[in-house]
Amino acid sequence: MTLRNGLDSLLRPEESVLVLIDHQPYQLANLNSHEPQMVVNNATALAKAAKAFGVPTILTSVIADRGGLIFPQITDVFPDQEVIDRTFINTWEDRTVVDAVEATGRKQLIIAGLWTEICVAMPTIQALGEGWDVTVVTDASGSVSVEAHKVAIQRMIAAGANMMTWLAVASEWQRDWARTEHAAELSELLVQHAGGSGSALLWEQQLLNTPVPGTEG
Repeated sequence: MTLRNGLDSLLRPEESVLVLIDHQPYQLANLNSHEPQMVVNNATALAKAAKAFGVPTILTSVIADRGGLIFPQITDVFPDQEVIDRTFINTWEDRTVVDAVEATGRKQLIIAGLWTEICVAMPTIQALGEGWDVTVVTDASGSVSVEAHKVAIQRMIAAGANMMTWLAVASEWQRDWARTEHAAELSELLVQHAGGSGSALLWEQQLLNTPVPGTEG
């Protein structure tokens, strides 16, 4: 297996395309690998990061009239975007989705979805076989059990996929704090979705704006 290393292997926003798969109520109802609200939070954060960095994002559901609509926290990030509804369990067998990805001209394919062992693993493994550079965002995905999630990750790594978390993806897109174009948006994303890190950032800002005792004019 070819090792994924070197500077060129790091994610770049201008080369990335994100596919969010089946973040729907039916799948969430039997999500047991993670705390469900955390997955909603992380998937939403990933969507917001993609929007902030100008990364094209494809939203897709499976039989939405039965499984429910994509979480509004995600679709609200892209209010004018149509969700591609499929019958294929394997997203990469749906030509509409693949055409949308290919139309971006990007080659760093980033995938997150529910469930990891089915709706993430199948398109990941197929896309890898077709020559795509695939990253799976593990904490914006989830499974019916911890075992199912872990086995799916092992299977995809064996096939050549790269594994990351949403904050690692956003940080890799940022890469350098001297790149100020999206730094404010990333900081706001941390406040909204990064838990203790966001609180610490607000605390830091508070301290920087607090006069030293005895120096008040």
